[in-house]
Amino acid sequence: MSTLDWIVLLGTMLGIAGYGAWRTRHTDHLDTYLKGSRTTGWFTIGISVAATQASTITYLSLPGQAYENGIAFIQNYFGLPLALILVCAVFLPIYRKLGVYTAYEYLGRRFDQKTRLLGAGVFLLQRGLQSGITIYAPSIILATVFGWRLDFIIIGIGLVAIIYTVTGGSVAVSLTQKWQMAVIFGGMITAFVILLTKLPDHATAIAGAMGKLQAVDYSPDPKVRYTFWSGLLGGFFLSLSYFGTDQTQVQRYIGGAALREGRLGLMFNAVLKIPMQFFIVMLGALLFVFYQFQPDTPLVFNQAAWQQQVQGPHGAEFRAFEQQHTTLHADKITKLNAWIAARDGGDPAAEAAARTALGQAQQASEALRAQARTALADAAPGTKRTRDSDFVFITFITSQLPQGLVGLLIAVMFASALGSKASELNALGATTTIDLWRSFRPLAVHDETRNVHVAKWFTAFWGLFAISFALFVSFAENLIEALNIVASIFYPTLLGIFIVAFFVKKVGGTAVFWAAISSQVVVLAIFFAGKAWPAHEIGYLWLNPIGCAACVLFSLLFQACLPANSTNERQ
Repeated sequence: MSTLDWIVLLGTMLGIAGYGAWRTRHTDHLDTYLKGSRTTGWFTIGISVAATQASTITYLSLPGQAYENGIAFIQNYFGLPLALILVCAVFLPIYRKLGVYTAYEYLGRRFDQKTRLLGAGVFLLQRGLQSGITIYAPSIILATVFGWRLDFIIIGIGLVAIIYTVTGGSVAVSLTQKWQMAVIFGGMITAFVILLTKLPDHATAIAGAMGKLQAVDYSPDPKVRYTFWSGLLGGFFLSLSYFGTDQTQVQRYIGGAALREGRLGLMFNAVLKIPMQFFIVMLGALLFVFYQFQPDTPLVFNQAAWQQQVQGPHGAEFRAFEQQHTTLHADKITKLNAWIAARDGGDPAAEAAARTALGQAQQASEALRAQARTALADAAPGTKRTRDSDFVFITFITSQLPQGLVGLLIAVMFASALGSKASELNALGATTTIDLWRSFRPLAVHDETRNVHVAKWFTAFWGLFAISFALFVSFAENLIEALNIVASIFYPTLLGIFIVAFFVKKVGGTAVFWAAISSQVVVLAIFFAGKAWPAHEIGYLWLNPIGCAACVLFSLLFQACLPANSTNERQ
């Protein structure tokens, strides 16, 4: 990081956060603090929804995910447009009509208080955990690459988000997210253009020949993590849970000038999301091509940890890995050029033989990388907190971009962290205030000034919780997968409650309450059984339809067993 990079980074981040805090410093009405301005237009809502979902994990981890496994992850979003259409048609009109602050207020009106508290509790648990992940993600990568102190980065990101979110609430979140998304799009497009200038001819053909462009897999096997069917069905339920029942997103679109504004903001994301994610995974696939032709391509992208071992007491073992890598990588480049020549020569038989040889070279290279990563993890257990793929994009940024642009791309990481973090804190504070505080302090409903102060204190509390969690957390998964796995464990039950509320009118609060508890037990049992017996583990996206269906079925079963007067339906 040069001086220019630091100026760009700090100027961008502190400037946006300071602007948001200053512009919204007089926000003192509960409706505005929690829902945002009534004049908010559809474009601001759409950008805020997109910024809330696209955390730093998206921009740091997803290119590395595509580098390793190709662009198949895009299937994760196939069900998203359908989910947003349903949210626009059913969820949003009801929320707007009832004038609720949180989605869980609706559960209290439709069912009873205990179901409302259960829904709010599930949200607070899973989103509280995810808030730690979203602040941890950029911090661990940047700390490792630049040698910064991890705790300082976590605390810095958390405190900046707390300050302007507590100050201005939902208005500050939406205002700053517009500028943060501008930085994100500008930085990512810049990185993509620079990458294109460094690629060889036939880059997409090379990516395809090496198995990185298989976007769709129609396999019905539930053990395959990403397929067309898991993305369409599991992705639909995951997206419906997120956009329809998660207060982080609900809070972004229940405000605004009118119902039309919220619907247009959501449909903006229905159109934008898949192309945006495709752009990011293609960036990762093209990074793979770029590094195939670089003679100094690292064996392990977490170079800070690797070099520490090279210079340590076991350095001979790690230098031997590097020598093997140099030989295998040079051989792979030779075979890659041979395949390109055969392809350009128009000889199908020669091309097929060259492709086979290239595949064998790639397998040998990947096997060596796996051995090297295992050796690194054994020698430095702390490296298990991340996957090597999470360092792919940041390595390209620091080694290939000129001064100033490095700061811009690091600003992208911090901007996305602040944008998603602010939405989470705003939603966690709102849910705690409305669904917990006011439930147990009914007289507080009419004291707006006190409610605003309480909401600010709860927002700050959750910010400190996220910082504390991030300081002690570690993950075995790729970071973006870790985020989706946590969601797939807790979201299905929450969605099941809402599906029953909207579409199964004869079920009352007691039945759905115990159905939700039962379905959550089922989801946890399936998940941990898969961890205990990996041969029987199913893709985590399948937990979403399974858990939701279980909740609905249990609700019908329990309602049938209860007395006829126990429906307790509230309209």
